[in-house]
Amino acid sequence: MGRKKFPDVKDDLGIKISVPNLKEEEAIDDALMAYNLSCVSLSQGEPFVKFCRCAKDGAGNLAGGILAYSALWNILAIDTLWVKEEYRKMGIGGKLLREVEQEAASHGCYMAQLNTYDFQGIDFYLSKGYRIFGKLPESPRGHTQYYLYKYLKNHGQ
Repeated sequence: MGRKKFPDVKDDLGIKISVPNLKEEEAIDDALMAYNLSCVSLSQGEPFVKFCRCAKDGAGNLAGGILAYSALWNILAIDTLWVKEEYRKMGIGGKLLREVEQEAASHGCYMAQLNTYDFQGIDFYLSKGYRIFGKLPESPRGHTQYYLYKYLKNHGQ
């Protein structure tokens, strides 16, 4: 089975490529969401749900945090997990990750996915049950970017 061929844009269409303004960016995003939902119906209450947490020290200073969300289909996307260097390897990252995974699962998420680099948290995520499903070598040069997933406790429900 071969790949579908897509033609180059014909010059006579009058199409010009430019940098979108904020309103155009939102329109592009909305159009893709509408297309996606025409192919696979929404399986969560709201189309976009944030699951974020931060860790603070005794003085109220930021010690770490996790930024994650679920969009459309109950799949938790972990965008950022960071712990201040002096607090690393103390369980804070694991606690942040566990809290967000548990909250997402309680909202119907059955899977989590993320990407990380060889110089970031690959071993950390593997130790938390994540599995590699892809890697991109030389991203950035001399390093590898990893793509990981994990089924959450309510997988199969």
